[in-house]
Amino acid sequence: MRKVVAAFEAGIKLGALFHQFIGAPVSEKNAEILEKAMESCLRLQPYVVDAEVEIDRGRMKLSKFGYTSLSPEMLRAKVVVEFEGERVEAVLEWREDLGYPLMSLRNI
Repeated sequence: MRKVVAAFEAGIKLGALFHQFIGAPVSEKNAEILEKAMESCLRLQPYVVDAEVEIDRGRMKLSKFGYTSLSPEMLRAKVVVEFEGERVEAVLEWREDLGYPLMSLRNI
């Protein structure tokens, strides 16, 4: 049961990250800052022991004003959650074959 709780918590954290930050203004100048801010937000949450966020700069299509909005295709995130000794790793990444940002468990 503890593993199920850890997996659920990981999914909730990635879902919250996704819905909180999609649409945020992003450019080459602030992409690293935004990645670190998202990681920091993940790490604040209960049971999170590690977090990584990557914005795919190759997918940025900047407007004439020098920025764009963060889109699902640009975002990759990983979170490691530990609950009562049970540890799970979950990732959120764009799946080209599905045309969808899929969350999945790794190392459970």
